[in-house]
Amino acid sequence: MALPHGHTAPAAPRRSRVPAALRAPVAGRTWREFLYVMLGLPIAVFTFAYGAVMTTLSVGLLVTFLGVPLLAGTLAGARGLGALERARARALLGLRVGEPEPVRPRPARTGRKARGGLMTWVGALLRSGASWRHLLYTVLCLPWAIFSFVVALVVTAVGWMLFLYPVWLWVPKTYLGHPGIQLYGDSDGHAYYVETPLEVGATCVLGLLLVLATPGLLHGLTTVNRLLVSGLLGPSPLAARVSELEEDRGVAVDTAAADLRRIERDLHDGAQARLAALAMDLGMAKDKAHSDPQAAARLVDEAHGEVKLALQELRDLARGIHPAILTDRGLGPALSSVAARCTVPVTVTVDLPDRPAPAIEGIAYFTVSELLQNISKHSQATQAGIRVDKIGDRLHLRVTDNGRGGASPANGSGLAGLAERLGSVDGALTVNSPTGGPTTVTAELPWRSR
Repeated sequence: MALPHGHTAPAAPRRSRVPAALRAPVAGRTWREFLYVMLGLPIAVFTFAYGAVMTTLSVGLLVTFLGVPLLAGTLAGARGLGALERARARALLGLRVGEPEPVRPRPARTGRKARGGLMTWVGALLRSGASWRHLLYTVLCLPWAIFSFVVALVVTAVGWMLFLYPVWLWVPKTYLGHPGIQLYGDSDGHAYYVETPLEVGATCVLGLLLVLATPGLLHGLTTVNRLLVSGLLGPSPLAARVSELEEDRGVAVDTAAADLRRIERDLHDGAQARLAALAMDLGMAKDKAHSDPQAAARLVDEAHGEVKLALQELRDLARGIHPAILTDRGLGPALSSVAARCTVPVTVTVDLPDRPAPAIEGIAYFTVSELLQNISKHSQATQAGIRVDKIGDRLHLRVTDNGRGGASPANGSGLAGLAERLGSVDGALTVNSPTGGPTTVTAELPWRSR
C-alpha cells in the first residue's frame, strides 16, 4: 500500500503573482468562450433554418407517402448537427457530453420482412426521443444565440475600446476633427467630448471594469449553452442509468465467472488431487491387506492424514464461498472471526439495528476480508480497525490502519477490482491513504433489510 517504485508525488503547481481576476480577461478560456458565442449565431441561423424548413416541409407532406421518410431524414440530419455541436462545445468549452442513445430498430416480425430495412429505420428514428430532442435544439438555439451574440459583442468591444481609449485617442483628432469621444451634441452646435486627462482616465477605469466583468459574463452566457447541449444533445438520464446498469451487470457477471474459475482451480489443485492420492493409497492398502498387513496399516494411516487435509481444504474453500458463521450469526461475529486471522491486531465495532439482506451482508464481509488481506500483505501496520454502521439508507464500512500508506485504486491494485465490485451493486469505495499513512478505506453499500 505504497507508491510504486520510481514514482514520486507530483509537485505542487506554482502560484502566479497576478491575481486570477486580472488574468481572466486575457486567459485562453475567456477567448474560447467568446469565439464559441461569436460562432454560435451563424451556426444557429443555419440549424434553425434547417429544422424549421425541413419540419414544415415534412409535416406538409404527411398526407403523401413522402412525409414520413422525409421527417425521419430530418431527425437524422438533426442528430448529425447535434454531433457537430457537441464537438464544438468540447473543443471550445471543454464540455464533454456523451453520445445519445443510438437508434435501435425493432426486430422484424415473422412474415413482415417485405417492409424492408428502410421503413424499419424510419420507425426507429420516429420513436427515438433523442432524435426529437436534437430537432428541438435546432429551434431553441437561435433566440439564445442572438441574445448572447449581441451582449457578448457589445460588452467586449465597448470594454476594450474604453480601456484602450488613451491608445487610440489620436484617431478622432486626426481623421474626424474631434477632440475625442462625443458624448452629447445638438443641432445648435453644442457638443461635449471626452478630452481632458481626468475624463480620459475615468473612461479608462470604466473600460477596465467592463473588461474585468467580461469573463464572468461570457461564462454565464455559455453556461446556458452548456445546459442546452447537455440536456438536449446528450443521453437522457434514463438511458444513462440503463447504460450504467448494463455495465454493472457485466462487471457482476465477470466477477461471478472469475469466482467460479477460482473455485474450480482450488478444487482441482487441492481437494481433488488429495482425494485421488487417497484413492490410490487405499487401493494399495487393500492389495497388501493379506500379504503385508504392516504396510497396509501404514498406507491406511497415511490415507487418514490425507483425509484430514482434504477436509480442512474443503472447509477453507467453503468459508471462501460463504462462511457458515456469517449465515448463522451475522456480520459482527463473522468480521470478528476474520479479524482474528489477520496478522495485525484489529479492533471491530459493528453498530447495526438489524441484519442487512444476505447479498449485501456477503459483499460487506468479503470487502472487509480483502481489505484486511491487503493490510497483512502490504501496509506494514501495527494496528487496524473496522467500523460498520448504518447511516441513512447506506451501510458504511470503514477499515483503518497505521501503516505506510500510499494505497490507491489507480495503482492497478486489488482496490480497483474491489471498487468495480462495489459499483456493480450501486456501492462506492473511497481511499484516503497519504504517503506515510494512516490509511482509511470507506466502503458504502445500499441498505436492504432481510
